[in-house]
Amino acid sequence: MKIGFIGLGNVGGKLAGSLLRNKFDLTVRDIDQNLIQPFINLGAKSANSAKELTEQVDLIITCLPSPKICAEVMEAKDGVLNGLSENQIWLEMSTTDEDEIKRLGKKVIAKKAFPMDGPVSGGCHRAATGNIAIFVGGERDAFEKILPALSIMGRKILHTGELGSATVLKVITNYLASTHLVALGEAWTIAKKSNLDLVKAYKGIAVSSGNSFVHETESQVILNGSYNINFTMDLVLKDTGLFDDLAKKLKVPLEISPLIVKIFKDGQKKYGSRAWSSMIVKRMEDINNIDFRAQGFPDELVDNETEEKGYEI
Repeated sequence: MKIGFIGLGNVGGKLAGSLLRNKFDLTVRDIDQNLIQPFINLGAKSANSAKELTEQVDLIITCLPSPKICAEVMEAKDGVLNGLSENQIWLEMSTTDEDEIKRLGKKVIAKKAFPMDGPVSGGCHRAATGNIAIFVGGERDAFEKILPALSIMGRKILHTGELGSATVLKVITNYLASTHLVALGEAWTIAKKSNLDLVKAYKGIAVSSGNSFVHETESQVILNGSYNINFTMDLVLKDTGLFDDLAKKLKVPLEISPLIVKIFKDGQKKYGSRAWSSMIVKRMEDINNIDFRAQGFPDELVDNETEEKGYEI
């Protein structure tokens, strides 16, 4: 299977790297030539446009910062849709909007090709080693065709159902992660004010009913002080906005989500759009004139698990 990968940013570059490392026939595309060159050096091909890339491959993967940018890549004159042909598969691995993935999906189907959404979850450090989780929505037959590639990019692969279902599930999980992160800021404040040993507090939370994936990962770089989670404030606000938009569409009144959005908007105002998202806890540090520093934690997360072929769950 020949694969084309568009979008070599924080997550996309790592997913494409796993494909190249495992000897897939890979063609890459990004607006930043500096991101493309390392892939060419390792044997990947490149294309001058999304259309040109699409005409050369069987599977087209997009992993882009926003639904707007993805729409531009898909619908431009030299975009994916104008290069698409029968039986090709388009896999959107960005975190996007359900209505948007379905809208573009109809245009893909009109070309007698197969649209799929395949967002990832589990952190950039796991994307780098092929141990991230992947949710996939779309035709079952198309899912089975691309499973060999999915099982290289990710460890646990879930076929969620029809097109758009993976996107909805991803938006839900991102909302939960953002909520857990805000709660951690308050939890660490109480721990610090109570003069707890923060190393022991970290271990205690990790083995308790209060544990979360966010605590196990992001608390480490919070306690280190780097806050480096490879995910930024603006991306959290994009994701929480998608969750709120979905709730409005479903006519579901929310209580916690609007508060989370308000808190992250304040964090973005204080620390900047491109500040690491885990810096949201710094609001509590600043308000209380404290810090959450502790010894023995890394300044960046590294996945130490052995890289293994993924599987469907």
